[in-house]
Amino acid sequence: MALDSSPGDPSRKNWMGILARASETDLENFWQLHGQEEDYDFLRRPEIGLVMVQGRAGGTGGRFNLGEMTVTRCSVRLSDGTVGHAYIAGRNQRHAELAAAFDALLQNPERQEEIEDTVITPLQKRHQQGRDDRSKKAAATKVDFYTMVRGED
Repeated sequence: MALDSSPGDPSRKNWMGILARASETDLENFWQLHGQEEDYDFLRRPEIGLVMVQGRAGGTGGRFNLGEMTVTRCSVRLSDGTVGHAYIAGRNQRHAELAAAFDALLQNPERQEEIEDTVITPLQKRHQQGRDDRSKKAAATKVDFYTMVRGED
């Protein structure tokens, strides 16, 4: 189950994943440009907690508990009544708050396309560029092993 979808995918699952992976700095900058005029109330203030992460033996086998992971969650309600939620990895409360606020804004059909074009798409491109850079760096260290055969029988 991949969180990355096509760049034009307007699904909530896609934008929530992008917001969760974005940096707080990026979200703060985009909020100053596109959301600063929005008022919202907390339904659930940012809370830090733990979730159990599960793995699968061999990637496809039986499930097992891999360990715990720290997450921060938040829920907000915009002045028009739209509710936004966010769960992010780590302990960054402001990141969770901004992600929840953007989730709520993205549910408004009048603002959705604008915010997808000016916030979600750039964040997704930035994330993909980081992945590509890491892949190139890893590929540069690839070593091909081969067996040399001596001419002796």
